[in-house]
Amino acid sequence: MARSNPLIERLECRLAWHQTLHDHRCEPRNGLRWLPELRRWQAARLETSFEHFLNDPRRRDAALFFLTDVYGDHDFSRRDANVAKVVPMMQRMLPAAVLETVADGIELGVLTHALDLRMAQALQGLAPNRKRLDADLYARAYREVNYPRLRGHQIDLIAHLGVGLTKAVRMPGVSTLLRLSRGPAKATGLGELQGFLERGFAAFSALGDGRAFVEDIERSEREISRRLFAGEADPFAE
Repeated sequence: MARSNPLIERLECRLAWHQTLHDHRCEPRNGLRWLPELRRWQAARLETSFEHFLNDPRRRDAALFFLTDVYGDHDFSRRDANVAKVVPMMQRMLPAAVLETVADGIELGVLTHALDLRMAQALQGLAPNRKRLDADLYARAYREVNYPRLRGHQIDLIAHLGVGLTKAVRMPGVSTLLRLSRGPAKATGLGELQGFLERGFAAFSALGDGRAFVEDIERSEREISRRLFAGEADPFAE
């Protein structure tokens, strides 16, 4: 009997969670009217919080990668659903460290979506007739949903993903592997995942001290989360 691979098992488990959570038949909260507005507002908030990164030429590309590919205002379900079809091939094609980064990215996407569904539901209860979100209403919904442990894990995953990319750019041959796998990835439905990895690799290759960048993001997001749960005024202030 073949020995099980805990990393593959983790990836498959998260992908199954992903599929259930995005299925409107299993999860009707996907149709809540607050969900798109919540995503729009969170993306705009994060862009404001990342302004100092975006103004730093060395960190700009890595910041844009986080804003568009990790924490963006668009649906990653197609990318992640395609991964589910080719997990055995990924195990053969990708080094374990890169595969772990993929697993972190998928888990982050699923957890973020799960928390967003709860936030949208809370917003529907708190403000059923409002159409636009602001910082005060967001903070009220954040505390209504609660889940400080899961919020902490969400930030853990952001940090793990960044550290994983930082390690990957130092691994011999990863750049060549990504370049050579571009054609096969596209042919087997891994094109979007390939693009995600290539953009992340390119952004972190130009970054220099990737760990310091990730630590800055982690520190800022943990402080914002603490302020939100504490009910402090202007929790997003720098």
